[in-house]
Amino acid sequence: MVASASSVFAPRVGAFGAPGRASGERSFRERPVKKKVTTPSTRTRAVSSDRGGAPFLLPNLEDLAKLFVRAKASLNEGIASFYDESSELWEEQWGEHMHHGFYPGGLDRADHTRAQVDMIDEALKWAQVPEGATISRMVDVGCGIGGSSRHIARTYGCDAEGITLSPVQARRANELSVSSGFLPAQSSSTETERPKTPGDRPRLNFRVADALDQPFPDDAFDLVWSMESGEHMPDKERFVCELTRVCAPGGKIIIATWCHRDLREGETALPDAEQFLLDRVCDAYYLPKWCSASDYERIVHDTGALTNVKVADWSLEVRPFWRAVTSVATSWRGIVGLLKAGPATLRGGLVMPLMQKGLRDGTIKFNLITATKKA
Repeated sequence: MVASASSVFAPRVGAFGAPGRASGERSFRERPVKKKVTTPSTRTRAVSSDRGGAPFLLPNLEDLAKLFVRAKASLNEGIASFYDESSELWEEQWGEHMHHGFYPGGLDRADHTRAQVDMIDEALKWAQVPEGATISRMVDVGCGIGGSSRHIARTYGCDAEGITLSPVQARRANELSVSSGFLPAQSSSTETERPKTPGDRPRLNFRVADALDQPFPDDAFDLVWSMESGEHMPDKERFVCELTRVCAPGGKIIIATWCHRDLREGETALPDAEQFLLDRVCDAYYLPKWCSASDYERIVHDTGALTNVKVADWSLEVRPFWRAVTSVATSWRGIVGLLKAGPATLRGGLVMPLMQKGLRDGTIKFNLITATKKA
């Protein structure tokens, strides 16, 4: 994300689950036991490139906005409030899709909204979900304001459920879906659901719920979709297990998420400079500890319930989106929008150059993971 264009933050991201932490805890991500003491000068040096060439120094401008961001008691509260504050600005400037665009070969393109739609279509194609596939029900985990759900429902004629931690996002997603001609949720839990027939309009419903404790029965969905929400999950194993639980036998799981690079031979952790860059991004976007694509692949295999596992790196294909987002955010209209939205949104805007740097240097990866639930 979902994540923000002039807005905010890291695209998309609709908002999802994370167990709460004790009130008063200053940070939401896990910290290593041994932590270097940093001063303003060492903080600046910490993000200098260690890959050779002239240092690339980035002042910690986001700390200025952080002074005005109210402390949150839990990660879930932080995520929800962040998207409550920033989603209107994102929609105003980038539309209904709160996630990266797809840029073949990493080449710039002017039609960024089309690039965001292409991200959905290309991810489905890569996961071998053809346009004529039969999908009855899908779930959008970290749904934002429902852009992915509406596009997939139009393409496949399926019903959709979406979950987010943000009440603002859930409400807006339902409004946009009804105004786009989709049927709303059933009027009551006791209403008998009749079988879908050809020509029926899809029924879409969006609610506030935690991705780590989803309010759905087992085997409920043919397609389990998570576009840029995994980075918010503090427990990646539980996240994958919940996606697997709600997926129907023979159904498809598709995850698109931010990761850090795989560790190199001999490494037990990222170098300090790379970890510090991630720490700053985590602070601004309410992210817990990151993992690598290899970590996700291991977790998926460890479920024992999934097959046809594939992993891909689309970092090159999303890099132009961050250039576009940063360009809008630093325009006069973008700056005014960030200031009006609130300090958390402003802080998210100020770390956008770090996302660009992380993708350029290879510290940050945009990965896709897909698998099929065994019958």
